[in-house]
Amino acid sequence: MSDLQKPIGIYYEHPEWFKPLFAELDRRGLPYEKIDAAHHLFDPAEKESRYSLVVNRMSSSAYLRGHGQGIFHTAGFATHLERLGVRIINGSAATAIETNKARQLSLFESLGLSYPKSFVINHASRAVDAAKQLRFPIVVKVNIGGSGAGIIRFDTPEGLQAAVDANQIDLGIDQTALVQEYVTPRGGHITRVETLDGKFLYAMKVYTTGESFNLCPAEICQIPDEPTAGDFCLTEAPKKGIQVEATTPPDEIIEAVERIVASAKIDVGGIEYLIDDRTGEALFYDINALSNFVADAVNVVGFDPYARFVDYLEQQLELTTANALTI
Repeated sequence: MSDLQKPIGIYYEHPEWFKPLFAELDRRGLPYEKIDAAHHLFDPAEKESRYSLVVNRMSSSAYLRGHGQGIFHTAGFATHLERLGVRIINGSAATAIETNKARQLSLFESLGLSYPKSFVINHASRAVDAAKQLRFPIVVKVNIGGSGAGIIRFDTPEGLQAAVDANQIDLGIDQTALVQEYVTPRGGHITRVETLDGKFLYAMKVYTTGESFNLCPAEICQIPDEPTAGDFCLTEAPKKGIQVEATTPPDEIIEAVERIVASAKIDVGGIEYLIDDRTGEALFYDINALSNFVADAVNVVGFDPYARFVDYLEQQLELTTANALTI
């Protein structure tokens, strides 16, 4: 099968989030195939892929829907595709960053960017030792999270110790977590910056909602002493009553975001930061290789990001075809 005839593979897990992407592909008549990331198999001995390119939209919050196996499977599948020479949007390097908050902090550090003071632990008992070196309140944040899940806030050392003693802290599916200072965001909002092809696409302020901060981009959740799992994303923001508004960050923030996605090899994704209300410092805290564009985007940011995304996919198809013809 020639590359001109091969479909685009859309590797995804969430049943709702990517309907606008499929609709845009249908509108343009582009051949594509849905790949169920939660129930997948591949042959490592195959010599050629059936796909012209593959779009990786695997979600780190899949374990909340009983699909945690897909998170680990994706790393092997992406490596396999890359060995075959298949162009994969958000490949193995992006996957490695998306699914590891400890790696994200290391990346921020390597780029000289500020982030909330943190320690990384692999056993709940070490949370107390880490917290002794931090300013309360603190949060314990699972290494593989998503949708604001797996984050517990503690206001006092005594509350943290009690939770450890009662075996109430779950470090998540890879048993690794961050112990991190909780930062109050200036203006009551965080900012999510979306990128495409390594460049700024749009940004929006996402406002917290009173005493609850359990929303997809924030990960600054105020949660009771027992963990609660969230399953919310920006695709649902208007329905959930979450206030979002378009914004343009300062040039230095955009430049930093573009350095982050270049280092992480992220083709499409979102970077989140907040302004520390105490110091006025910009703190980066999350890298999302899975980018769920905001609902009602035309009214929120002034254009349809899915149309821009499919423009990009068409460009990548042209490059893939041109490369195949020269071989």
